Amino acid sequence: MQQDYTYAVARIRFRETKLLSDADIASLNAAPDEGAAMRLLRDKGWGDNTADLDAEELLASEREKLWDFIGEVIPEKEAFSFLNVPSDYHNLKVAVKCVIRDIKPEGLFLYNAPTDPDALYEALKMRDYEALPEHLRELGKDATSVLLQTSDGQLCDIVIDKACMEHIRRLGKEAENEIVQKYCELFVASADIKIAVRSAKTGKSIDFIRRAMAECDTLDAQKLAQAASLSYSDIIAYLSTTEYSSAVEAISTSMSAFEKWCDDHLTALLRSQKWEPFGFGPVVAYILARENEIKAVRLILSAKHNGIPEEIVKERLRKMYV
Repeated sequence: MQQDYTYAVARIRFRETKLLSDADIASLNAAPDEGAAMRLLRDKGWGDNTADLDAEELLASEREKLWDFIGEVIPEKEAFSFLNVPSDYHNLKVAVKCVIRDIKPEGLFLYNAPTDPDALYEALKMRDYEALPEHLRELGKDATSVLLQTSDGQLCDIVIDKACMEHIRRLGKEAENEIVQKYCELFVASADIKIAVRSAKTGKSIDFIRRAMAECDTLDAQKLAQAASLSYSDIIAYLSTTEYSSAVEAISTSMSAFEKWCDDHLTALLRSQKWEPFGFGPVVAYILARENEIKAVRLILSAKHNGIPEEIVKERLRKMYV
């Protein structure tokens, strides 16, 4: 397997030279309109110079290219389950609600998931839970029961979201690579923080909060839940004693600012992989850097389309890997 990663890293080093830099993103943000921004992207090789792609088609094309390339250099898809498994849980939420409400899930599924979402929907529709993959089998049954018995879509969501967080945490614990471990930990911890903030602002009970949160290593979920049940300021006070103290200012600004902090924090971790000559870390770093790049471009193109000023977008842009 080591040889496979060495080959993958060699291919990735060339691809990294094509990633957008902070300066490229700034130029894209400064473009006068969406058309000009799209032309800049095509000049950078996005969309393979296909002029008739719209913004969403362009972004979808680039993401498909990313995963096609990764499939070439590392065929073992399970190596990236920590990145793709959350799509299974998203699709489960969609499928459960669509089945119970007897509506079609058109345009709602994520197709980068390990489990075929259409097959997932059909299995739930037929109540054939044994046809689901093991990690969704009991959960699919439980989530369906919760929604049938309570008609509470939010409760259904937290049951599925917590299972997703626990799954990602297990994958992080099982991983040998430090970057994967840190990514999984940040995934769960940031989700817990978002739950805490939303719960404090909406006055949720401590039982609800505890039910929604998952355990992690860098936060005490019980202490965070207790703080969230008291007040927003108690959350800030608790987080100030943790390794997320540097995120407090962002959290106090908005959840989108906190998400930016998380992405920038992750990018800083990933940069250590630039000098790693082999191993799985550089592969993960490239995937996450490319996903971050696509996310930044989506933000800019959406802003251009909707006439949002350049300065507002600038505040929300993430740092690039290169």
